[in-house]
Amino acid sequence: MSIKSDKWIRRMAENEGMIEPFEPGQMRERDGSKIISYGTSSYGYDVRCANEFKVFTNTYSATVDPKAFDEKSFVNFTGDHCIIPPNSFALARTVEYFRIPRSVLTVCLGKSTYARCGIIVNVTPLEPEWEGHVTLEFSNTTTLPAKIYANEGVAQMLFFESDEICEVSYRDRGGKYQGQTGVTLPKT
Repeated sequence: MSIKSDKWIRRMAENEGMIEPFEPGQMRERDGSKIISYGTSSYGYDVRCANEFKVFTNTYSATVDPKAFDEKSFVNFTGDHCIIPPNSFALARTVEYFRIPRSVLTVCLGKSTYARCGIIVNVTPLEPEWEGHVTLEFSNTTTLPAKIYANEGVAQMLFFESDEICEVSYRDRGGKYQGQTGVTLPKT
């Protein structure tokens, strides 16, 4: 298994539609203003989060249960940024839509810019032949409110290609998160 470079990422995105929309370079500015970078890096791809957020709340005293998820556990929010309350959690989705090749495992990691502010992105694997918008999980580990910016870099994807094709892919299994297009809640 080997980690894939910027050249491979560009080729797969441009020729195979692996990432849409795709930014072949590293964007650090927009309209003359500095932004948190996104796009192709040396050995990965920095994704952006869309402007749709689900922020967890305790307003209705719901219990967070992955087998019986209560939608009253969060509030929906749309905007250019999202404030995550202290010691709380929010969901968002990537701007980018992914189509992972059958020989590739992709791992989503947080960006150091956010980690240095106490905002942690859950490590998430994208299995071979999974496709969709990635639901991102942000934890605010601080005692202060924390801000996440929509349409700017929030996490990095690393691509690992195997020497052999997997026997059963995510698509073959009929994975429950296949083809997701919005912020997707837990399913059983």
